[in-house]
Amino acid sequence: MANLFHMDPGRFRSLWGRNRLAYDRGDLSLEAYWSQLAEDAGMNLEPEILTKLSQWDNEMWARVNPPMVEWPIRMRSAGVKTGLLSNMPVCMIRYARQQFGWLTHFDHQTFSAEVKLAKPDPAIYRHSLDGLGVAASKALFVDDRATNVEGARAVGLSAIQFRSVTQLRGDLEKLGFPVLPVDSQAPSASPAG
Repeated sequence: MANLFHMDPGRFRSLWGRNRLAYDRGDLSLEAYWSQLAEDAGMNLEPEILTKLSQWDNEMWARVNPPMVEWPIRMRSAGVKTGLLSNMPVCMIRYARQQFGWLTHFDHQTFSAEVKLAKPDPAIYRHSLDGLGVAASKALFVDDRATNVEGARAVGLSAIQFRSVTQLRGDLEKLGFPVLPVDSQAPSASPAG
């Protein structure tokens, strides 16, 4: 995407993030978000480029981490309520629902553009907790962004910043969490013999 805007990745990332929360919250349409980014970059966008940018953006966020997809399925099978809370624009929500059958394994889903709120706004965490029917003191929140983890803690959730499956598994073990993600990086245990 940075190449399309003729800029280095660092500058593009800055422009990409400038209005991202407004886009994820549903305050900006697809066209308005990318047009603003193009204007900030000193460019005009052709309609076919807008379609390509949307497709690339969706694909960029659509990479699946198999252990993290399997973990909530295992939790739910063990009787632990699971929820998904994601900052996501309308077009990505549509894409995710079409492409990711595993979304149905969550007891509740909160997508920012649908509720017009975005992490780390305290109201989005409360919305998700209400949807699950769980008190903040009884919930665990996992996210890769420090600001989102801090936002969760501010409303009383236990929270872990995700950096890797290995790190998450270790943090969960320390908490005594009953269902751990399978760490595909860890050496498998040899059978007793």
